[in-house]
Amino acid sequence: MSWKMIYKDNVWQKEGNLLEVIKKEGLGGIILGAKIDGKLSDLNIVPKDGSIVELLDWSTPEGRDIYRHTSAHILAHAVKELFPEVKLGIGPAIEDGFYYDFYRNEPFTQEDLLRIENKMREIISQNLSIERFELPREEALELLKELKEEFKIELLDEIPEGEKISFYRQGNFIDLCRGPHLPFTGMVRAFKLINVSGAYWRGNEKNPMFQRIYGTSFLTQEELDKYLEEREEAQRRDHRKLGKELGIFDTFEEAGPGLIFYPPKGAMLRLLIEDFERREHLKRGYLPVITPHLMQAELWKRSGHWDNYRENMFFLEVEDKAYAVKPMNCPGHILIYKSTIRSYRDLPLRFFEMGTVYRYERSGVLYGLERARGFTQDDAHIFCTQEQLEEEIKNVLDFVFYMLRSFGLKDYIITLSTKPEKYIGSDEIWEKATLALRNALESVGVEYQIAEGEGAFYGPKIDVGLKGLLGKVWQGPTIQVDFNLPERFDLTYDAPDGTKKRPVMIHRAILGSYERFIGILIEHYGGRFPLWIAPIQVRILPIADRHVEYAYYVLRSLEEKDIRGEIDLDQAKLNYKIRKAISEKIPYIFIVGDKEKEEGKVSVRTHTRDLGMFNLEDVIGKLMKEIRDKKLFDGGFEDD
Repeated sequence: MSWKMIYKDNVWQKEGNLLEVIKKEGLGGIILGAKIDGKLSDLNIVPKDGSIVELLDWSTPEGRDIYRHTSAHILAHAVKELFPEVKLGIGPAIEDGFYYDFYRNEPFTQEDLLRIENKMREIISQNLSIERFELPREEALELLKELKEEFKIELLDEIPEGEKISFYRQGNFIDLCRGPHLPFTGMVRAFKLINVSGAYWRGNEKNPMFQRIYGTSFLTQEELDKYLEEREEAQRRDHRKLGKELGIFDTFEEAGPGLIFYPPKGAMLRLLIEDFERREHLKRGYLPVITPHLMQAELWKRSGHWDNYRENMFFLEVEDKAYAVKPMNCPGHILIYKSTIRSYRDLPLRFFEMGTVYRYERSGVLYGLERARGFTQDDAHIFCTQEQLEEEIKNVLDFVFYMLRSFGLKDYIITLSTKPEKYIGSDEIWEKATLALRNALESVGVEYQIAEGEGAFYGPKIDVGLKGLLGKVWQGPTIQVDFNLPERFDLTYDAPDGTKKRPVMIHRAILGSYERFIGILIEHYGGRFPLWIAPIQVRILPIADRHVEYAYYVLRSLEEKDIRGEIDLDQAKLNYKIRKAISEKIPYIFIVGDKEKEEGKVSVRTHTRDLGMFNLEDVIGKLMKEIRDKKLFDGGFEDD
């Protein structure tokens, strides 16, 4: 009896207990789990004769999940030791960590978390064997009744007939679980409990509220420390917190959840982004259009949104007719296309709109600017011939990469999403659309990955995910090919041979929604935006009242060159006003006193250093160049 063991491109012929073989090969403590013929497995097992065994270490996502799932069980073990009355929920591995849900009347405190951590260390130090065992359904039920774990009994009831019912034991702790797990508790080397939050059992608000303890674990303390540092930085940059502190956006309970308000600074930031992008659209041959926020439901039935997207839409009735608040801009652009006869000479026809849309997102998934119920897209629809399709997609990709470079966003993931389970149109049309996207990506020489079944219901798409802190990926630009809506709305153009032909439609957003993009910028720059998009570019600080008149002269000089400035007239001491300007992320601080006033100069500093005294005219010229060049440099003027 033998099987093939694969690890790091090496293949060995082995036999016996997998865990014992790993120890003999000197891989004990390195290998965390296995895949046997493609199925995840514990290590304490003898594979069947002829099996293909892939060994999983920390470098594999599955290996990390096994490690962190075991960490969650150690957490549950510790909680049951300290608080025997607690009832167990579920405890999966998640990205960058794990959690376990507990039902308990009293809330867990920060002191409780410290006690739990200490107990976890004790369990790890004991290096307990983690053993899997299986029971018939009736015996499994009796065991859970004996353990008084009623929520686990509920999970047991949902296990399909015929499926194995497995438990894991470590010391005196037993848990219903599919696994797999590490073979010993001592293999978990570095962990940290992060926080506690509320979570409804099974995600249903009608069910009891559990307490969810989050944690993370790594192979080494060094990796854990690095992660915790990055996490602290991510919390400092969290757009929900920082955006409100800096006056970029707000939400108001009385207005409703998921609805975004922009105070003056946020409105200025958004207008700057919109104006820049609007000019770039016009340069590239796009034509502006504006469509209503409200359209009759019949239109959405024809488009397919009624059947495929209705649960995410808002409806109302007007004069006995059903209307929908638009969740997308495409049907409106289609009506404009259809309003007149189109010729092949008109194509490609590119309509763009800064279109505000509304989608019914459930309260539980709303998340600041990242996921809201009302948002504005830099939306466009391109109507073209099949022969023009690939070139248009390449042009859109060029536009996307130009815009991302302009905002200093260089770290992203490109995904090609294919036909989902629920779709409209023929398989042949989907194949054509997917091939066009693939060819365009390959022609511009960018790396991409395939997301099987993740396309929109009306067509395949290219998505650009923008990487943030802690590996977070924000949804960004998107390009979608659609042969279906032109068919549904009977869109045509007059071909050179005198026949009517069907155009292809490209849905695309360059930045995505402005709300989400502003959230990305807040976190990417920590609120300290490049000068060209900073809502306030210069804060002027008069040292004393006698310098206020000159401060206004400086302000007028800035405004004449379209540089956004303001004066701090607070009577506080200068050092306080400097700290305040730095905390508000103002790019440049101008200080004016007797010498500056007398010589027509300003003393300039940033959040990091004092740059010295400059002639007002010279420093304005430097700022204008930095704005014109859209410099991303932060911390002072570059050397001329």
